[in-house]
Amino acid sequence: MTQKQENPFLSIALNIAIPSVILMKLSGEDQLGPVNGLIIALAFPLIYGIYDFYDRKKVNFISILGLVSILLTGIFTLIKLPPHWIAVKEASIPALIGSAIIISLRTEFPLVKKLLFNESIINVDLVHEKLNSNGSESQFERLLVQTSLLLSASFFLSSGLNYGLAKYLLTAEPGTQAFNEQLGQMTALSWPVIVLPSMLVMFIALFKLVSGIKKLTGLDLEQVLHAQPKK
Repeated sequence: MTQKQENPFLSIALNIAIPSVILMKLSGEDQLGPVNGLIIALAFPLIYGIYDFYDRKKVNFISILGLVSILLTGIFTLIKLPPHWIAVKEASIPALIGSAIIISLRTEFPLVKKLLFNESIINVDLVHEKLNSNGSESQFERLLVQTSLLLSASFFLSSGLNYGLAKYLLTAEPGTQAFNEQLGQMTALSWPVIVLPSMLVMFIALFKLVSGIKKLTGLDLEQVLHAQPKK
């Protein structure tokens, strides 16, 4: 049975678009108010994350860290920590993921296998069969290391961009309408400023992985990418 896929349009709407509109347009004193506006805006990605978990029955530490990040944003703002700490928090989450990818290379379960070399992207069984028959397992392990370094680089890039964007935009006092508007701008700009560049590096990592697999196994692109669903 194939893994149910996330709806990207629903994800963007509930994680980015709706919270941004609430923070920038509906957080005035004559509307929801700064505190209620913040709570309602953050509730959308939080509830969506919980719903998505129950709907797809898929657990991964990146999703969990995302939910933790949302909760910390709300807590930091409500207790009125200086904006600097939100910038630190924004940078620390992807930095932790990037570090975990590298550290996991020394374990039996490298995270690159969960994030890229998995059955939703790669025909894992066929690839392993060809690697075994060709005696290319050691070369493949080196390929996984190189791919992991590129993959971790995408998260370190995200970390730096998150920190820079937060430091640039978040200048108002937490708990105010102005701060909520700045938080909304940061949320709205996260896609073009942070997500797209990071996804580009991640795509380069995937391209390197697939190209390496093709070279080591002799499989063509369709054979590598089009895994058959398990029965």
